[in-house]
Amino acid sequence: MGRVALVTGGSRGIGAAISQALKAAGYTVAANYAGNDEAAAAFTAETGIKTYKWNVADYEASKAGIAQVEADLGPVDVVVANAGITRDAPFHKMTPDQWKQVIDTNLTGVFNTVHPLWPGMRERKFGRVVVISSINGQKGQFGQVNYAATKAGDLGIIKSLAQEGARFGITANAVCPGYIATEMVMAVPEKVRESIIAGIPAGRLGEPAEIARCVAFLVSDDAGFVNGSTISANGAQFFV
Repeated sequence: MGRVALVTGGSRGIGAAISQALKAAGYTVAANYAGNDEAAAAFTAETGIKTYKWNVADYEASKAGIAQVEADLGPVDVVVANAGITRDAPFHKMTPDQWKQVIDTNLTGVFNTVHPLWPGMRERKFGRVVVISSINGQKGQFGQVNYAATKAGDLGIIKSLAQEGARFGITANAVCPGYIATEMVMAVPEKVRESIIAGIPAGRLGEPAEIARCVAFLVSDDAGFVNGSTISANGAQFFV
């Protein structure tokens, strides 16, 4: 049995691609999900990857869910914090609840996911932490003050964790996807999608598998000296 990897939001979209890429690379994968039981069951049936249901915004639920994963599969050495939500609105119309929901899931959810695993990684002198941030955490985006704030905050998390974890053999890195051909993006009106693609120098949307390959590299032994870094996978749409 290979190393155990946990992917939050791991049964759909980019998360599903990451889960499958890590399984193909020899990891034993646990895919967390929040609410879509039907999609999770279909994902497990198709891939053989076990799914675990909890809300990453809840620390105790995360701690209990992670404990169950480790009881079933063994210590988690690789964690990919991918779970995220949007509650978009122009700032003057954004409600405190829209702000809090996104902060709780996309930012606090990273803490809730990594924190229970951190002591074990330190003790075993090995760990791989990858956070899926976003191009909009790098450049901002109209109507996404809440989302952009969380995704920018995620980059601060990995830079800090990298400094704390390096001497324990732990790396912490981020991937910032641009616009990817997920179910959510493909559901927007065609004209909107065309305008998005027009702003991407590569002339196309990214594929979930392209993000998954970035993650597979960052968690590999080959990336042991890559720490506190961000991979921008956006088709040349934005440079940092």
